[in-house]
Amino acid sequence: MPNIASILKAEISRVARKEVRAEIDILKKASANHRASIAALRRQVSALEKELRRAAKGSARRAPADDSGDANEAGPKRRFSATRLAAHRSKLDLSAASYGKLVGVSGQTIYHWEQGKARPRAAQLEKLAAVRELGKHEVAERLETA
Repeated sequence: MPNIASILKAEISRVARKEVRAEIDILKKASANHRASIAALRRQVSALEKELRRAAKGSARRAPADDSGDANEAGPKRRFSATRLAAHRSKLDLSAASYGKLVGVSGQTIYHWEQGKARPRAAQLEKLAAVRELGKHEVAERLETA
């Protein structure tokens, strides 16, 4: 015959496990909901950071980054692309020697820049930028006077 104490102990354990299981299920559901909301918030933060970078990048292109005297004296930082140089020269229908006269370098230097064998210095980049702003007629006039 079973002992009443052992039966009581077994029943108390069964009821306790049932109650604990019910509480754990509630906690698991709450935890899953919290993880889902955290993931949604992370996606939202990521999207907002991406939008902020895009906006900062756009505003940096529109306005100068620094208003101090040193930065304005040096001028904006110029980028150089060999393929764009070649495209601009062909658009103006100029030989490398003629284009070199406009910039103040030799035709061979223009070829080296276009092939990527060399890169122009900062002063030469400023001259290239000035030439890029000229139209076909202005270029022709400058070459006639030179």
